[in-house]
Amino acid sequence: MIDKKQFTNRVLGLAVLTAAIMLVNPAQVFAKQNIVAVEGASFTINASMSQNLMSFMGKKVHVTLDSGKVISGTVKDVGDHFLHLEKLDGREYYDALIRIEDIGAFDSRFRTPQR
Repeated sequence: MIDKKQFTNRVLGLAVLTAAIMLVNPAQVFAKQNIVAVEGASFTINASMSQNLMSFMGKKVHVTLDSGKVISGTVKDVGDHFLHLEKLDGREYYDALIRIEDIGAFDSRFRTPQR
C-alpha cells in the first residue's frame, strides 16, 4: 500500500511535470497558425468528374469509390474513362488505374499551415 506521504509526493510530482510541459514551449501550445490556400486547388461544380480531376494533375487526392474503398495517390493522368494515380499511399511503388464511373467522390488538401 502507498502511504499518505508517498501519495502526496506522486500527486505533487505529476503537477510539477504538467506545469513544466506547458512552460517548455508555450508558443507551440498556444500559437495561432497562418493558414494559406494551396495553389491551383479548386472544384468546379458545373464540370464533370474528369474535368475536376484534371485540375488536380500532379497533386495528391483521396478517391472514394462507389464500393466505399478509398485510394490515395498523386494524379498522373485523366482520360475520358480512366484515372491514373501514382505513388499510392502505403504502396509507393504501385500505380492504380480507376474507372471514372466507379468514383463516388474525391478530396484533396485545399489549405496548409504557412511556415
